[in-house]
Amino acid sequence: MGKFAGKVVWITGASSGIGEALAHSFCKEGAHLVLSARRQTELERVKSELKLSGNQSVFILPMDLSDTLASKKLADEVIREFGQIDILVNNAGLSQRSYTIDTPLEIDRKIMEVNFFGTVALTKAVLPYMVQRKKGHIIVISSISGKFGFYLRSAYAASKHALHGFFESLRMEIYKNNVHVMIVCPGKISTSLSLYALTADGQVHNKMDDAIAAGIPAGQCAERILKGIIRGEEEIFVGGKEIRAVWIKRFFPGLFSKLIRKQKAE
Repeated sequence: MGKFAGKVVWITGASSGIGEALAHSFCKEGAHLVLSARRQTELERVKSELKLSGNQSVFILPMDLSDTLASKKLADEVIREFGQIDILVNNAGLSQRSYTIDTPLEIDRKIMEVNFFGTVALTKAVLPYMVQRKKGHIIVISSISGKFGFYLRSAYAASKHALHGFFESLRMEIYKNNVHVMIVCPGKISTSLSLYALTADGQVHNKMDDAIAAGIPAGQCAERILKGIIRGEEEIFVGGKEIRAVWIKRFFPGLFSKLIRKQKAE
């Protein structure tokens, strides 16, 4: 029996990266899984791999996070399948690789629609079920870009900053209902995130950033997230030495500004 045995865990962005790694980590701990992403074929691949490891309780639920009107219907489908939702992992999102001056407002809106409004809509669809049961955990995969901006990330950083404001407020409001919120701030994690980042013309970046390629494995990030849930942590940082930048900004903002401007724009 694993630490999450019998728990129903819904993971968005489960077709790759941190989401896929989380699916494997929760699988090892005996959870019932709901896997969502846009690419159904990739979800089926992940499901097949999980079944090989012995988990027969995997429900595929394709979704486009930008379709916020579908959130309630999707949540109802999960309830019909499993009768409950114990943990919602808001992991899906879009990154960005374009300078602010070159980026049309429609791209800013698209990134905000997926990363912020899509996440908020799905959370609002799931929240009544958790509050009614007085039990639940909402996980939000933000970024260290939710703590400070960076080159080529203006809309992405804005969307992650917005998540912090929303979910820190929500955490206070639902504390009395025994529903917990944990915000995860990954740094450099080795995933395909940069490949699918949007450029100024709305096309995918289709390049692996050197820093991302050299990041810590997604599986290591997933294991840290599970530990955070078990410990009841409210905010965690996962990554390498880049995480120090968060503390430098907090305590030495002038020094931070000088250091961050010297970083490579990629």
